[in-house]
Amino acid sequence: MVAIKPKVTRKTILLPIIGLVAFFLYIYLFNVDIPEIIATAQRADPLLYFAAILISLVEVFFHAVSWRILLNYLQVKISVIKSYLFVWYGIFMDIIIPAESVSGEVCRVYLVTREQSGTSGKVVASLVMHRLLGMGVNVVALVMGVSLLLGETQINEVIFNIILFFTVAIAVMLLLFIVLSFKENLSLKVINALIRLGDFITRGKWKLFNKFKEEAYRSARMFHDSMQEYRHKPRALAVSLFFLAVNWTCSLSIPYIVFLSLGFPVSWSVILITSSIVVAVKSIPIGIPFEVGLPEITMTTLYVGLGVPGDISATATILSRIITLWLRFFIGFIAQQWLELKPIVTSSNIAAAEKA
Repeated sequence: MVAIKPKVTRKTILLPIIGLVAFFLYIYLFNVDIPEIIATAQRADPLLYFAAILISLVEVFFHAVSWRILLNYLQVKISVIKSYLFVWYGIFMDIIIPAESVSGEVCRVYLVTREQSGTSGKVVASLVMHRLLGMGVNVVALVMGVSLLLGETQINEVIFNIILFFTVAIAVMLLLFIVLSFKENLSLKVINALIRLGDFITRGKWKLFNKFKEEAYRSARMFHDSMQEYRHKPRALAVSLFFLAVNWTCSLSIPYIVFLSLGFPVSWSVILITSSIVVAVKSIPIGIPFEVGLPEITMTTLYVGLGVPGDISATATILSRIITLWLRFFIGFIAQQWLELKPIVTSSNIAAAEKA
């Protein structure tokens, strides 16, 4: 298997710059005072902000634990620490590769199968099931947010339509994923179509293509067998869902605490709706780069639409993204370096010991 290594390309550098420019242009066009944003950020309570940072680390931990439980029930054993590092590595890949919704998951498949070959189908099954559970939690969070907001104030019609659209879209995608995950014949038809397309493009000249086809079929069957196993192991799903719910609670707490640090507490309904919509858009597997610029614009727009003043909305968005994007980028980079350098160092030590 070829190692997955992030490459710094022009697109890797250009997309974040375009995103940042778009965000600051957005707040400028909507007459949000940038000096006021800076002044508001300087008034933030450092202790509360530090608490939000710690919760961010805990959030990723529970995400890793939730995924590890699904892996273990398929007899793919990895330690808690290793699953934590793998998730951080995936987060790093999510950020630097403009296909956020799938690049981190592909990375985790690679990392596990690098250590335990022949488990790719099971690892993919664990990740698909984890995504299905996450989408279910996302729908519940959106419905809860709307319910709370309806009891508090009158919702802007545009915001309500956006919320309704994403709620329906997530529910439809959830049903589609469930059908594809449990209907083996349908999945094999999709694989066959992709293989025929690849064969047509390569004109049958790619010698490794037949081997690839065999591996695709084998992994698909292992994947569906694993998904069927989950149907008979509700306890695995329940435990994983519990930790995923804790993960979501931590995730929602970060922007909530950031608003508290600014001395402007907001309703949980605002946090539930905004976070759910941002996660929903990021989870759509169509390769849209959604890490810098678009999330900030989306969050700020929703906050303002839900009644938060413009300068507070922009400041809270920036402070939240420092934690959920830039801090995670650096921690993920450290995890990536550790996981890639450790095998090299270990091999060098073994070679040195054999020569001695």
